[in-house]
Amino acid sequence: MGKSTIRALVLVLALAISAYAVIQYGLFDPRKAGLVSIKLRNPDFRLEPWVYVLYTHITTAVLALAIGPFQLFLKPRSTRRLRRHRLLGYIYVGSVTVSGLVNLYLSLYATGGWVSGLGFLLLDVLWVGATWIGVFKIAGDHAHAHKEWMLRSYALTFAAVTLRLWLPVLLVIYQGSFVQAYQVVAWLSWIPNLLFIEAWIRLRRERSGRLSG
Repeated sequence: MGKSTIRALVLVLALAISAYAVIQYGLFDPRKAGLVSIKLRNPDFRLEPWVYVLYTHITTAVLALAIGPFQLFLKPRSTRRLRRHRLLGYIYVGSVTVSGLVNLYLSLYATGGWVSGLGFLLLDVLWVGATWIGVFKIAGDHAHAHKEWMLRSYALTFAAVTLRLWLPVLLVIYQGSFVQAYQVVAWLSWIPNLLFIEAWIRLRRERSGRLSG
């Protein structure tokens, strides 16, 4: 699979899942959404303020998910493109930061208990951390290192896509047990992404003869 095919696939999946999230949580009753309906089966669960934090997380995560491909795949060759790249970069970093921080709260109430919660907690820490390392790299005028760290950041952002791809498969494997499937997907949604992008980065370095930055 060539670079252009991978980029097109990432773009299509990112925009498709972004649209899905907007439709599911923006146009319909959130209580009927899959994750929320599972939560409401517990009589002790309080929808508020959890649902407002969830909406904040979804809104900012969707922004980051939709912006990422345009930031990574379109080179800012002209002054106009560079200004747009910086503006979208500010929005992306802000979205990741807010989404990651509010998800720390959500991880405490994750379906599947501490197993799921720990998976999402580590995802959030690495997500925000990789993003801000990327910011510091470009502030230090290390463009290649900036690109690598933002690739890592977006690989973690893309967990929003891979979670929804893996979950139906895991539900079949675990014969409809949402809790068991969710415990696994809390880890499976991002670890392969990170391994893949690390391999991709190392391959790019070998081809270009660059050292890590």
